[in-house]
Amino acid sequence: MSGYPTLRPQPAFSKMVELPKGPYGVPDTMMHGFQGSRASAAMEQAHPLQASEEQWLDHKLKMDYVMLKNSQGVHAPLKLKMEQFATSKMQRLPCLNSSNLMADILSGRDELIGFEDILNNPADSEVMGQPHAMVERRLGLL
Repeated sequence: MSGYPTLRPQPAFSKMVELPKGPYGVPDTMMHGFQGSRASAAMEQAHPLQASEEQWLDHKLKMDYVMLKNSQGVHAPLKLKMEQFATSKMQRLPCLNSSNLMADILSGRDELIGFEDILNNPADSEVMGQPHAMVERRLGLL
């Protein structure tokens, strides 16, 4: 056996979710509200591919680490994990947006275009905080 992870990632959760039932066998939205029903149903998948898509990047990294280990030895995946740990500790000031380019390069996300690349870009935000207050909060002075 080569030690490779399975080609099909298994869903992290696969149990049926029971909504709180009212006296007539339907969810009682007057008691629990719409948000309560949505929160309890959040664990249920909307589509069979949802679990696979959520775990795709982690699964790809595991496969890459196993291939590196088999071809170059144990030191190669350990070195990559140490570099990723070091890049996770490097941060800009809290008032400046960071692209996390080094972390994206190490994980292979620099070659992908996803939802977060086009929409919800923090650099396009219209809100700017006060730099001194944000640094003091991060340091625990406020």
